[in-house]
Amino acid sequence: MSLINITSLTGLGWSSFFAEQFNELDQTLTPARISEVRRDVVLALGVDGAVDLITPPDMPVSQLAVGDWVLARSDNRVEHVLNRKTLLSRRAAGHDARSQLIAANVDVLFITTSCNADFNAARLERYLVMACGAGCTPVVVLTKADLEDPAPYVAQALELQPGLAVIALNAKDPSAAAQLMDHWKIGETAALLGSSGVGKSTLTNALTGVEDGGPLTAAIREDDAKGRHTTTTRNLYPALDGRWIIDTPGMRELQLLDAQDGLSAVFSDLEDLSTQCKFRNCAHSGEPGCAIGAAIKAGDFTADRLHRWQKLAQEDAVNTETVHDARSRGKATTRDQRRSVEEAASRKGKHKKRR
Repeated sequence: MSLINITSLTGLGWSSFFAEQFNELDQTLTPARISEVRRDVVLALGVDGAVDLITPPDMPVSQLAVGDWVLARSDNRVEHVLNRKTLLSRRAAGHDARSQLIAANVDVLFITTSCNADFNAARLERYLVMACGAGCTPVVVLTKADLEDPAPYVAQALELQPGLAVIALNAKDPSAAAQLMDHWKIGETAALLGSSGVGKSTLTNALTGVEDGGPLTAAIREDDAKGRHTTTTRNLYPALDGRWIIDTPGMRELQLLDAQDGLSAVFSDLEDLSTQCKFRNCAHSGEPGCAIGAAIKAGDFTADRLHRWQKLAQEDAVNTETVHDARSRGKATTRDQRRSVEEAASRKGKHKKRR
């Protein structure tokens, strides 16, 4: 297997989706793909190699994501961000009412957990909802299959979403990369998401063909199955046979945002069944004629799955409304500030004329 050829835009993941946008914009601008977003600088890849890009004052780096395609001027200043095919985002951790971009233009999301105490069905559902909401194809990757019988974990994962692909592997096995390639086409970009210490960086090493000097790895704590953070930033790497991979730090918190489409995809079985309830506003909490309640009694679903669906739907609704309201207030404040500056300048100009 060979590493990707980046002597052309196509080698970087460029497609007709981006070319059509570029053709309608300034042809003197240079396309580049963001490989890392730092606090005050953006690193990107182009046909001439790596480049540091500068963002204008009205484009904070928080508005850019690894995997984005941008158009830059000759002085390396970003002029335009092309529309994204997909966008992975969440509500920012903590109390901030804002969205946080994770990665852009990702085709396949490898949701990584391990066959031990890290496995958590509710958390996996969150990742699945985010992936489907963003438009990515989700694949659950169960690592450390050599240390524990993976069969029970595979069975639990398969129940999370109809038609879900699940892979159990040993991340250190040389054949691990090949197992992922079956779900990841040449020219596509994949991302690895999951907790710390489950083998994301080890898989990244295998997928990029790097053994020494690649992304750092660290051992997992066997007493609680928790790993140490080994990846501190999101990075875009060239992978084997014409693919791209985005490695990400472990996530302690994943708050859903604008995820209604993802909820409909992951819980499509419950949504379809809810249309058969006797009452349109059925809360599925013991009402007569509740189709979901009948299915739970019949053993087709568990009450836990229903509760997780309801909890995630409520969380998404609250977060989406809160962030959108905060965004609207921010825009209104900016408009008011701009208007105040313009009015002050106008008054100053009139005062000079009278003098």
